[in-house]
Amino acid sequence: MPSHQPAAGMLAIDPQYISQPSAQASTAEPNRNPKYDPKKPHITDTPITRQNWYKHVNWLNVFLIVGIPLMGCVYAFWTPLRWQTAAWSVIYYFWTGLGITAGYHRLWAHKSYSAGVPLRVFLAAVGGGAVEGSIRWWSRDHRAHHRYTDTQKDPYSVRKGLLYSHLGWMVMKQNPKRIGRTDITDLNEDPVVVWQHRHYLKVVFFMGLIFPTIVAGLGWGDWIGGFIYAGILRIFFVQQATFCVNSLAHWLGDQPFDDRNSPRDHVITALVTLGEGYHNFHHEFPSDYRNAIEWHQYDPTKWSIWLWSKLGLASNLKQFRSNEIEKGRVQQLQKKLDQKRSRLDWGVPLDQLPVIEWDDYVEQVSNGRGLVAVAGIVHDVTDFINEHPGGKSLIKSGLGKDATAMFNGGVYLHSNAAHNLLSTMRVGVIRGGCEVEIWKRAQRENKDVQYAKDDAGNAIIRAGNQVTKVQQPIVSASAA
Repeated sequence: MPSHQPAAGMLAIDPQYISQPSAQASTAEPNRNPKYDPKKPHITDTPITRQNWYKHVNWLNVFLIVGIPLMGCVYAFWTPLRWQTAAWSVIYYFWTGLGITAGYHRLWAHKSYSAGVPLRVFLAAVGGGAVEGSIRWWSRDHRAHHRYTDTQKDPYSVRKGLLYSHLGWMVMKQNPKRIGRTDITDLNEDPVVVWQHRHYLKVVFFMGLIFPTIVAGLGWGDWIGGFIYAGILRIFFVQQATFCVNSLAHWLGDQPFDDRNSPRDHVITALVTLGEGYHNFHHEFPSDYRNAIEWHQYDPTKWSIWLWSKLGLASNLKQFRSNEIEKGRVQQLQKKLDQKRSRLDWGVPLDQLPVIEWDDYVEQVSNGRGLVAVAGIVHDVTDFINEHPGGKSLIKSGLGKDATAMFNGGVYLHSNAAHNLLSTMRVGVIRGGCEVEIWKRAQRENKDVQYAKDDAGNAIIRAGNQVTKVQQPIVSASAA
């Protein structure tokens, strides 16, 4: 039977089986104008000047994101806030926020769980009430963000500036040619997504403004307050909270799982974004329906999805295996340890030490140099003799001798810190010095001698494993 593996000279990829789609998105995609002409130079290809700056601005988004909230703030001065309206605004803020976090983000963008039609319709409706674009458009850009994080193809890369990732990418025009391509076939096959996209403007006006106004008006007669507080200002706060995931979650906090890209974990961002603030975890494990995995971490979106699953509205809640999560955490901890280790003085590496003849070692001591040999390694303790906590006489008694037994319990069983300090005083290796010379010879002969090394290729010296440390204390004659 012939092997399925490619033989020498064969291509691993057969070009005839690989399609080459155009780098351009079709005009049917949600972030494309049907009249879009790919051959026409985009405004972003020209530098911003005093004469053309206004052409670089997306004035529709400026009006929706900045203008309307400002008008709402102005009208709020003359509109008293009733407690019923305040409570309704908070409740509807939570609903529409969940429409984005549990719906747009975790359900549709990442498919981290499955939802029945009733729940999908609810999330599509309240998500539209957040006024952040259709599911199809939002998820397409978000998938591009994950696929091309922190690159030029990232629609809201924080590398372009904190303000740009928060708001600038929406108020300034973007070149569609530069946004990374993603697959949204599954979204095009979801009738709820297609329906919401086709009727998005109607959904926005009704769920964003009309519905919260009707509830406040029919409920307790506060039509104006419902429109201002539960409508306009609530939209503003929901939008700003979501924008924080693009900006604050890539700027503030820790990186417990990976630090190669910008996503970070922070409780403040989690509080602002209904649990989306554990962003370093999310970018490492995007298909997990949770953002927070510890019981004490704030993630109401996770709790809501879990509750819906118990009510039969959601299913197939995906979780990464805890073993893989812990692998990532340990690897990042090790990386941080390696970075700390690289800034410490561990002494001259053994393979870089010169080889010293025993007679030369003894002669230097007789001429006044403070050398001591421990485990075949010569250390210069000249400047340390007067500082030795055990007294000068004890350390002087080992000069010019093999002090291995003395150092490892014959006279005193030195601490781990003492071995670490001694390693910074290395000046040479005694020829034939036990394991050290054997190791050096093995390296020259390219023999398989393994030593643990960190990411930078430096040997990892663990507590109790220093070369001067003899595992079993050597029994010696009485010091008397």
